[in-house]
Amino acid sequence: MAGLTDNAGSSTRPYLVRALHDWCTDNGFTPYIAVHVSGAVQVPMEYVKNNEIVLNISFEATSNLRLGNDAIEFKARFGGVTREIMVPVEHVVAIYARENGQGMAFPMPAGAGEAAPRADDGPAGAEPPRGLRLATTEPAPASAPGAPDDDGPEVEPPTPPSPGPDAPRPTLKRIK
Repeated sequence: MAGLTDNAGSSTRPYLVRALHDWCTDNGFTPYIAVHVSGAVQVPMEYVKNNEIVLNISFEATSNLRLGNDAIEFKARFGGVTREIMVPVEHVVAIYARENGQGMAFPMPAGAGEAAPRADDGPAGAEPPRGLRLATTEPAPASAPGAPDDDGPEVEPPTPPSPGPDAPRPTLKRIK
């Protein structure tokens, strides 16, 4: 009965990914995942930048989507060519709604190491890179049990461009 004494349990990441995917879908948002790419990830490498790829995992953009406990698997078109995608769940570093940036970030996979400096990071002291920034409604005290560690860099949500009052509304193009 070793399983009953194991306090760690299984990873919550696949359950949270599925829950946020459902939330995005139920609210008409487009679920995107940010993935740390390594040899264990099967994605089109020509779209990978700085060991990361962002994937649209909406039902409209994928076929045969399977959000499993160990991996996310689906088929999607890249440049008009259908590709089979397989992402171990531990490599998902964030899931969020494209429209408003709401979602959740996760720790980097074990053994991912430090990210290589990016060419667009600029010199030291420059403005930090933009990206996904997730906030809680109330900050947890650092001494509280289960308080998040401050091991990784904080990332900011992408800022959508501000369209002028006469700008056309964006449209979604559905590709079959």
